[in-house]
Amino acid sequence: MYKLRPYQNEAVASVVKHFRRHKTPAVVVLPTGAGKSLVIAELARIAKGRVLVLTHVKELVEQNYLKYKSYDLVAGIYSAGLGRKEKSEKVIFSSIQSVARASEDFFENFSLVIVDECHRISLDEKTQYQQVFDILKKKNDKVFFLGLTATPYRLGMGWIYNYHYKGSLKSEGDCFFRDCIYELPLSYMIDNGYLTRPVKIDSPVACYDFSKLELDKKTGLYSISDIEEILKDNERVTPGIIGHIIETAQERQGVMIFTSTVRHAREILGLLPLGQSEIVTGDTPIKERDEIINNFKDKKIKYLVNVSVLTTGFDAPHVDLIAVLRPTESVGLYQQIVGRGLRLAANKEDCLILDYTGQGHNLFSPEVGDIPPDKESVPVEVPCPECGHNNLFWGKVDDEGEVVEHFGRKCRGAHEDPVTLHIEACGFRFRFKICEDCGAENDIAARVCNGCDATLVDPDKKLQEAMKLTNAHVLRVDFMDFMKTTDRKGRERLEIRYYDYDGQFLAEFYFLNGKSSQLAFYHNFVRPHLKYPGRVYDSLDIDRAILLKDHFRTPKFVIARKVERYWKIREKVF
Repeated sequence: MYKLRPYQNEAVASVVKHFRRHKTPAVVVLPTGAGKSLVIAELARIAKGRVLVLTHVKELVEQNYLKYKSYDLVAGIYSAGLGRKEKSEKVIFSSIQSVARASEDFFENFSLVIVDECHRISLDEKTQYQQVFDILKKKNDKVFFLGLTATPYRLGMGWIYNYHYKGSLKSEGDCFFRDCIYELPLSYMIDNGYLTRPVKIDSPVACYDFSKLELDKKTGLYSISDIEEILKDNERVTPGIIGHIIETAQERQGVMIFTSTVRHAREILGLLPLGQSEIVTGDTPIKERDEIINNFKDKKIKYLVNVSVLTTGFDAPHVDLIAVLRPTESVGLYQQIVGRGLRLAANKEDCLILDYTGQGHNLFSPEVGDIPPDKESVPVEVPCPECGHNNLFWGKVDDEGEVVEHFGRKCRGAHEDPVTLHIEACGFRFRFKICEDCGAENDIAARVCNGCDATLVDPDKKLQEAMKLTNAHVLRVDFMDFMKTTDRKGRERLEIRYYDYDGQFLAEFYFLNGKSSQLAFYHNFVRPHLKYPGRVYDSLDIDRAILLKDHFRTPKFVIARKVERYWKIREKVF
């Protein structure tokens, strides 16, 4: 009988508490090596009705089943890959591929469905998961759904749930899971001795230059053809990298090498010691793959090269060297890869991490969930001025680590109404588009106003239309300058000039001599211009505004209209 660790007991308790009040599908997030199998086993053991445990690979089906059996309890397996199709037991461990082909009578009387590696669930109704869920709900409309994962997001889609129990709205879009009800950071596991400490080694040899790679904005992935092109340009680097791995691995028990493409993997295999190395790809036949993996686990081979197939559902605790030779699209994927070497094992003090990508991922960095706007962006914490929630956005910091700019649009703070159980979002907008008809603030990408349903004109369209008008002046901004000037009556004012590349400029003026004029300046200039939106500067005088001029972002274009003899700025495009 296994004894649950404290955090595993907490995870189980959070599930019980949630399903006593809610029917909404929920997620538990535990890092690689945290023992999700034991949490699943305990939940299946205490469940009153029938339990179906689903996952996507037979290795995880068997692993979860064996943990449950350790309680001296009986369970069934429904998996073609494992050669078993049992239907009658209270608890069934199964692969989604096999269940999707099961007959109608298989689905009777399940009250709890647990999905391991649940980040693989898509909302597409044609997928096997959704088809299976539909049948289960038809058989029992009170069935509960629980997911477990180490990475609660899908590249190109974002977070797989809406609401985090610590008061954060992660996604406003459609998600199969509504709630994340428990999460444990990787740092906790390492600091408390539940995982092996990773030791990242700065490579003394040349790295691949993946700096030119750009993420696809829709999929969140790198292009294989782009990776191949870079590897071709860096082909002389590979022998030196493999030589360094072999040298570093002399006193190591097991080495996993994560590669970019099949061609890349085969090239690497040809440089590794003969008889000590094997390769696994998505095309490796199942029987051959099983044999290779078993030989690696039994330490009959030392080096295992793979291409995107062993990032989840693979358990070889003796691995004590991870070599990363592929670009990783997110810190989550990087954590999955490194996690293969963090399990505890005999005669294992640490796990060396050799990263030859030059990307510089931080293993303990939190996942923002969005594609970074540029390569210099880092995760930053931004408190909301309305609800106080600490948001995690992409942003930029100075040399002292202070946040100087962020790219968050809307506060993610939220809470659950204790009576209705509905999620109430804060809704404060850091960046916004103002409706010309009703003045409501909208998301910068919105096409229809959320206040009056008016059509919002795209800034690029405004720009194109202004360029066609004779009474409009469009200026492409090179830089912005602040200065104190006076009007004809001798009154001091703040003059802000927008210069183009030829030195021409357009200007706007603000009198900051009272509360009303300061608030007007705040709403008309400060809020839309802030590099760090959310900071409140509603009582600036002229000297203070000039001192803080580096806090404001420069628009790409300003559009002015002729008013009598002068140009008056009407629009700004950032």
